[in-house]
Amino acid sequence: MVQRPVTSRRNVRILLIGERGVGKTSLILSLVSEEYAEEVPSKAEEITIPADVTPEQVPTHIVDYSAVEQTEDQLAEEIQKAHVICVVYSVDDEDTLDRAASYWLPLIRRCSSDNRCPVVLVGNKIDLVDYSTIEAVYPIMKEFTEIESCIECSAKTLQNVSETFYYAQKAVLHPTTPLYNYDTQELTEECKTALQRIFKICDVDNDGLLNDMELNAFQQWCFNTPLQPQVLEDVKAVLSKNICDGICNGCVTMKANLHKSFINCNYIGFMYLQCLFIQRGRNETTWAVLRKFGYNNELQMSKEYIHPSRFQGAWVLFYRDRHINQFGLMQGDSLVWWKAGLGIAIATIAGYVMMRVLNTEKR
Repeated sequence: MVQRPVTSRRNVRILLIGERGVGKTSLILSLVSEEYAEEVPSKAEEITIPADVTPEQVPTHIVDYSAVEQTEDQLAEEIQKAHVICVVYSVDDEDTLDRAASYWLPLIRRCSSDNRCPVVLVGNKIDLVDYSTIEAVYPIMKEFTEIESCIECSAKTLQNVSETFYYAQKAVLHPTTPLYNYDTQELTEECKTALQRIFKICDVDNDGLLNDMELNAFQQWCFNTPLQPQVLEDVKAVLSKNICDGICNGCVTMKANLHKSFINCNYIGFMYLQCLFIQRGRNETTWAVLRKFGYNNELQMSKEYIHPSRFQGAWVLFYRDRHINQFGLMQGDSLVWWKAGLGIAIATIAGYVMMRVLNTEKR
């Protein structure tokens, strides 16, 4: 299935569905009022949360569903309009989780057609039990790969209520599926290819290593902040601990032999760090890197990056790997690349000046 393009999304539309009585409406009201309502309507009105009060700084529309007030056709229409869907079940009622797997998730697939709509599985009423249902959810997540995450919460005690809607936002803006395969517990091939390219771009001296200066430049470019010395040492310590030959002469290596426990992962050191971010729920960090280097949410090069403006196009030749095939230059010819890029840039500027001169003479 094709994932819905969400790069540069200006808003997020969250739909809550599930069996009657699981607490969909209560979750919405608890989020808005920050207190539990003993009496709730059968359906909450659509709520819009302004961008300045959401973690991702994106306006968020939250839509409730009620089988009492809406038809199946109306439900199908809401599913098609949603950017992410929260399937809510009650942790104290096993049947509601079974229905999520047997009815609600297949329904989403049917209504979504060719567009994959991300899903967050939400277990409500955690205050009523002293156990977790997460283990029971794992087989469902394996069957329905559109499930981005699962979370347990309580509309009554407000436990994890705001986190539930944050996860929903995150599933749209920073999706996991294009980056990571839960079955193999590895990065996707598309993600590996993109990260390899980024590594080569950042490897300015083309020695297959990222030294401290190159790592700092990478950090500054992606996050507009320098890499603190202690953080840099911590990164190297993580690589040294988990990856054989991950550090060479104080630099992050291009390729690495992993310890026995990671023997099937086949990661390079740089990829390993990004994989850790994803496994720890920090997808936004990896997406910030990918988007800064021109990738959209399908891990394809964005049109703006492939077809930059005139002067940006001249300097973009410094990104060596994009033009190897075009010019037939060897990857190691760093000096040639600088000369080629500088020459094209000068030629572009000279052409622009000449056009201005000619236009002036005509007047």
